Amino acid sequence: MLKHIISTALIAAVTVTASFAAEKISGAGASFPAPLYYDWAYNYQKDTKNRVNYQSIGSGGGIKQISNRIVNFGASDKPLKTKELGKKRLLQFPTVIGSIVVAYNIPGVADEKLKLKNSVVADIFSGKITKWNDAAIKADNAGLTLPD
Repeated sequence: MLKHIISTALIAAVTVTASFAAEKISGAGASFPAPLYYDWAYNYQKDTKNRVNYQSIGSGGGIKQISNRIVNFGASDKPLKTKELGKKRLLQFPTVIGSIVVAYNIPGVADEKLKLKNSVVADIFSGKITKWNDAAIKADNAGLTLPD
């Protein structure tokens, strides 16, 4: 089973803004971590009475809004380079980790029995491999009967 780690970086302004002292913290950015941020915000408000508003507008939007100091934090699936962080006076650190898993349903092939190299998965996603009995898949799955 292919597992690929994706790190989502939270980008925070180095200078503390007045709104951190207020009862509302605002953030914007990537959609991937949004469900978790919504859950954290709900529980934080329940415990502290302080609000966190997160807008799922995409990584680019999150970078733009934190760079322009529109929000207190931004989330991005794309980490910024050290030079860019320094220029914009930002810090970044990972907050959420996810994975990509290839799921399959092939008659006669039990769960967790199919083996796929990263290069094979890339060829499947790019359309180079279109059949289960492709030689590249069969090479790592001796003993499995793979359909066309």
